[in-house]
Amino acid sequence: LPVPVSRQLISLYTMVQNPNMTYLGISDLVVLPPLWARCDGSDPQHTCWIGAEPLKAADKVTGLNIYMVSCDGPTADKTRFANLEELKMEHKTRHHSSVVTTKGFARYELIAAAAIEDTFAESGSSISVDITWSGVEKILETPPLISAATLNIALECGDPRSPVFHLYQELQFLLALAEGLKMGVTEWPEPSESESALKLVQGFLTDLKKKLDGDCVFGNKNETEKIQCDTAAVDTCIKSIFGERGDLDFTEQLWCRMKSKCVSSYQELKDCFTLVIKSLERAEIQPWIHQGSSSLLSQLIQQSYHGEMQEVSLSDSTPIQMLLEIGLEKMKKDYVSFFIEQNSLLFQDYFISTSVDLQEQVQRVQKLHHMLEIMVSCTGLLQFRHENLFPLTQICMKYYKENPLNEKHVFQLPIRPALVKKFYQNDNPEVWKVEISSGHGQKEVKTTWQVSTSAPVDHGTSNNSGFLSDSTVNGSSEERLYFITMTQCSQVHFT
Repeated sequence: LPVPVSRQLISLYTMVQNPNMTYLGISDLVVLPPLWARCDGSDPQHTCWIGAEPLKAADKVTGLNIYMVSCDGPTADKTRFANLEELKMEHKTRHHSSVVTTKGFARYELIAAAAIEDTFAESGSSISVDITWSGVEKILETPPLISAATLNIALECGDPRSPVFHLYQELQFLLALAEGLKMGVTEWPEPSESESALKLVQGFLTDLKKKLDGDCVFGNKNETEKIQCDTAAVDTCIKSIFGERGDLDFTEQLWCRMKSKCVSSYQELKDCFTLVIKSLERAEIQPWIHQGSSSLLSQLIQQSYHGEMQEVSLSDSTPIQMLLEIGLEKMKKDYVSFFIEQNSLLFQDYFISTSVDLQEQVQRVQKLHHMLEIMVSCTGLLQFRHENLFPLTQICMKYYKENPLNEKHVFQLPIRPALVKKFYQNDNPEVWKVEISSGHGQKEVKTTWQVSTSAPVDHGTSNNSGFLSDSTVNGSSEERLYFITMTQCSQVHFT
């Protein structure tokens, strides 16, 4: 609305709630909801909102808070920024107060998009810190270390630069199998130029036959390490917290040979399992499996120890379910090994439970992966240690025990500013705000002045063109553009 129309609307709203306006003939006054008018910013102050909110005592309206919100910019001209002392003086004059308090707020983007390549910004991932403190001394001051700080983390999985991207790819194959099992149609990857899955499985079983020397112990550390290294190169900064598991059993090593681009058709999958089952039936292999493994293949292996195996028809969806089961068990152990290393698997039973159906198990593994990506990012990018990762893990696990997978959710962790100061101390904030207040209770009034790199409203700014063209994304430029927002409050008392 045009500003004059908005003012008129707020005036009418004020009148109909004022008990002194007896000539209006309103016998039964009611408390109306707050009223906000969105303005076109055509006035010299670029007013974008005018609002009114009732002040109540019991069920009666005793007055109103009237708000005026203006927004200008973007601008790099810091001479247009307010002076803190002038703001305080203006507040004292308007509200006839002698004492005011100030409270600061700043938000810094810790992982600057330009520093990690532009694709980070496109992914929707961000890690920022919100800092609040009392006793602001100047505009745009750096928050003191005694401030209260909250870390905000929103992370989308699948960044190829992530040190656990190989696990993400493995998870995608698992999801494809789960979707195929649910829908009845599986999308197989294109055949790779390397050896087929069938040849890899044949070689695997041949090696087992050669190594069978009378005991049932399978595998050795070097071979296990080789398979793990073949899956992907794990970034050195993550190895200490996400080490390569050295205890892969038979089904897990079988999964490693059949997953992703290796198995490229339903028929090839059937052929692979046919080879394995025949080798078990003939007692040509006596593979070792983890205690507690409950997949169909693990059950067949346990039965083979006693020379009695149930007959399994490798038709319909059975081969896909068998592969999905051994993949699920393997990936659960991968994630659990990390979280146990951190001594933080508070809801371990929930995430690795086998009492729910396979589709639900897959969804819970997805949640584990999202949490892992968050922990790895905080370790690799922010150099967090166990004492910081532990509470963050608990927050993530509590959320995911109660909510579905949501990669857009912002996880929040209270921290000490000193923990991340080196990431923001020489940077410009995304948002910086000072709140000047006086009075107490319902008589409290506030004046707020804020600068932000993004428009706080989608209307009413004087100039939105060329906002990003002359500014840098990572905040290092002195010419960074800011929107200036001012919120002023006045009170109308009816009694």
